[in-house]
Amino acid sequence: MLHIFKNERKITILFFIILTIDILVKLNLDPFPYRYISKPPLVLLLFLYYYYNNNEQRKIKKLWVILALCSFLLGDIFVINHTNIIFLSVSLLLFALAKVFLSLRLSHVSDFNVIKLIPFSIILFFYTVFIVSFLFNSLGDFFAPALISFFISLLLIQFAFLRRGVVNNVSYSYVFTGIIFYKFSEAMMAIKTFKMDLPMQDILIMLFYGIAIYLIFFGIVKEHKN
Repeated sequence: MLHIFKNERKITILFFIILTIDILVKLNLDPFPYRYISKPPLVLLLFLYYYYNNNEQRKIKKLWVILALCSFLLGDIFVINHTNIIFLSVSLLLFALAKVFLSLRLSHVSDFNVIKLIPFSIILFFYTVFIVSFLFNSLGDFFAPALISFFISLLLIQFAFLRRGVVNNVSYSYVFTGIIFYKFSEAMMAIKTFKMDLPMQDILIMLFYGIAIYLIFFGIVKEHKN
């Protein structure tokens, strides 16, 4: 049975089957109890794949990934009932922690070109300002938590960007693309929760999120230092 978790192709197929089922459940059934059954297996499957396939040379990096996965799992559970202000608050905290743990895992001590980072950081800054400005009047008491969460997302995507040339191209592409998908999912979820409904939001938010976590954690497993 355990050999399944070492087979990337089988795990990929299983992951996207579970993701499809969860999206269908989200569209057609009540959140309680069905999504509490259909959603957690996504992160649990990634946890098992990472556990049996990671090549981490430092135990602390393995710890950061495990903590990130645990935070995503708990965040997924709490965010299902996002209309409850307490559950929403806890989910924001857990997703913020997940991004912090991922940032710690993706950070490195190699030299990097600050000049190349500046244009990229400016683009990210204006993107974040646009989203926050768009949501400003609707955030209310959640303005500070949302701002902190978006700031942590900025750090995460910059850490992912700075891996270029330090790790192999496959790992870099997987992780960086995954975090881009996560940014889209996060922004759409924020707009849906605090501002207004979006076309196909229930499909796209979960689809982008599923693709994001798949690419990020598969990319980490594929990582090799250059």
